[in-house]
Amino acid sequence: MIHKLINEFARNEEMIPRAINELYENIRDFIVCEDDEKICGVCALHVMWEDLAEIRSLAVKKQYQRMGIGEKLVRRSLVEAKGLGIQNIFVLTYHPSFFKKLGFVDTDKSNLPQKIWGDCVRCPKFPECDEHALILKRGAA
Repeated sequence: MIHKLINEFARNEEMIPRAINELYENIRDFIVCEDDEKICGVCALHVMWEDLAEIRSLAVKKQYQRMGIGEKLVRRSLVEAKGLGIQNIFVLTYHPSFFKKLGFVDTDKSNLPQKIWGDCVRCPKFPECDEHALILKRGAA
């Protein structure tokens, strides 16, 4: 179950917890990876604005890590963003090196006002967020 997997990582302070109703409201954002009909990884592409989307809730079960599943989930999300004509994809993460390998670069959170004033203000860590902001910018399609 997506909710259980995401919140396992949240309990370890590796990501922000998600309420079950938030997941249902955004279920179409999610891509899942299954093994033997069981979810082993998830990733969401959340459209924030006409030219801006966020990769969020990337989680891969511990026993499936280091097998390329996270990278495949992110790459699939990037393909979807391209298909939607979205040029800028960002992430807030505790694992910036993972995303840097995929072409993301550091950015200041102040460059993401849609995120800050839409989601971050509701976070218990706001305004002392310790996540790293990274962005992938593409040329016009």
